[in-house]
Amino acid sequence: MAILVGKDTRVVVQGITGREGSFHTKLMLEYGTKVVAGVTPGKGGTEVHGVPVYESMAEAVKERDANASIIFVPARFAADAMYEAVDSGVKLVVVITEGIPVHETLRAVNYARSKGVTVIGPNCPGIITPGEAKVGIMPGHVFSRGPVAVISRSGTLTYEVSYALTREGIGQSTVIGIGGDPIVGLTFPEALELLEKDRETRAVVMLGEIGGDMEERAAKMVMEGKFTKPVVAFIAGRTAPPGKRMGHAGAIIMMGQGDYAGKVEALERAGIAVARTPFDIPRLVSRLL
Repeated sequence: MAILVGKDTRVVVQGITGREGSFHTKLMLEYGTKVVAGVTPGKGGTEVHGVPVYESMAEAVKERDANASIIFVPARFAADAMYEAVDSGVKLVVVITEGIPVHETLRAVNYARSKGVTVIGPNCPGIITPGEAKVGIMPGHVFSRGPVAVISRSGTLTYEVSYALTREGIGQSTVIGIGGDPIVGLTFPEALELLEKDRETRAVVMLGEIGGDMEERAAKMVMEGKFTKPVVAFIAGRTAPPGKRMGHAGAIIMMGQGDYAGKVEALERAGIAVARTPFDIPRLVSRLL
């Protein structure tokens, strides 16, 4: 089993004719993902790496029976691309684009929720079920199939920790980079809810960072028994000063909230093992399997 993506995922690439869209379409195809269509207004009727390009999402989904979208559209058009994807009937929208204004993301994500559509991102590396499908920009070779899910706010940490697990012989069921913006679609608690139902997933690695309260809400789920599988966590930003944004737009301690110590305390109070460095994670995971 897997969550959200797998062998039956049929992907439309929005912005397929752009540099990033074309480049990552090729890599997704090489990994084995069923990329069935692309969308770029004004480029309908052309092809990119053998993938037919359509004028609109509605046309692409109808013609190619697609059920997922990945967005490489520039930030000023990305929210409109999200609305178009949701209205086309797909059930999963992965938004790679960064720099989308927060208020636009908030409206688009809430619209998707109202239609029962899962959004991953924005400003994220995407999602991969090793050996089946990757809908994103992650390097496929660092992942291997197994019983540990990885959910992360950081793209680079997603790859680094997954590769460390792979080197130790610990495979991954599904790996999700949820994105580093203040507002994202799929959250840690929502991902845990899906993973609780996944028979293949036996443990979860959660890679958080300063800013917001997503990690604390995930810890509350564990404490209340709403997520019952073992969790290992890591929080990036231990030495970050308050009020200074660290890398991601959402990685900022504001008004005394979202600091490293508070997140670690909440996680440990819930019985979650917290790694001090990413390199400690495989050892902690091994103890729980």
